[in-house]
Amino acid sequence: MRSLHIAGTGMMAQQTNVEVISNNIANMSTTGYKRRRAEFQDLIYQNLRRVGSQSADTGSVLPSGAQIGLGVKTGAVYRISEQGSLSQTENRFDLAIRGNGYFQVTLPSGETAYTRDGTFALSPEGVMVTADGFVVQPGITIPAAARDVTINSSGEVFAKLDGQVAPQNVGQIQLAIFANETGLEAIGDNLLMATPGSGAAQAAAPGSPGYGQVLQGFVETSNVNVVQEITNLITAQRAYEMNSRVISASDEMLSTLTRLR
Repeated sequence: MRSLHIAGTGMMAQQTNVEVISNNIANMSTTGYKRRRAEFQDLIYQNLRRVGSQSADTGSVLPSGAQIGLGVKTGAVYRISEQGSLSQTENRFDLAIRGNGYFQVTLPSGETAYTRDGTFALSPEGVMVTADGFVVQPGITIPAAARDVTINSSGEVFAKLDGQVAPQNVGQIQLAIFANETGLEAIGDNLLMATPGSGAAQAAAPGSPGYGQVLQGFVETSNVNVVQEITNLITAQRAYEMNSRVISASDEMLSTLTRLR
């Protein structure tokens, strides 16, 4: 019976759905996290009577035919790039992006990763780094004698030094945007990598046309809506149960066949 296999694919699809939802809920407090949504596709169909085929020698054509679907599969897991709320931290090296764009980070391998997590700090050499110690491009060094650091909405970093009236410009943070943000590959630690699906990174100063602005002393919180996720979880659970009932019903129907004399 096809229904056994079809319901099995439905249970596997809902299991994937629950896994995506659980990951969203687990990261509800992760800085810069973007929630995911699972999308599904129907599987290939078997034609019992092909639509449009002739049903008689007179040229009569079947108006609908008869197709039996073979279930469902996971098509994609999309990243929803909706802006998260901004939380004030009062930390002068915490940065949030309001609008489009990603911070650029240099990995130990020399590759460039991208993140919305602006929880930055200084290395022992005074270079701006992530929580894991990865250098934030373009590698801005804060003088050790700096009494205060200001970062404006355009990403310019100013250090206030003793004996100087005007702050010293020590660098400018740039943001990267992509033609297809969904095509970025998540590698963990709040980092993303460019892929052929995302297209090449296009870097520019914050506030440029199409780019967001940088806010000092803020971080972007997760964009997970807990109420919506719980609703989705209940829906997925019910769908899983319904598919399991189809398997039970199909099994009872097979048992009825085996009892026939």
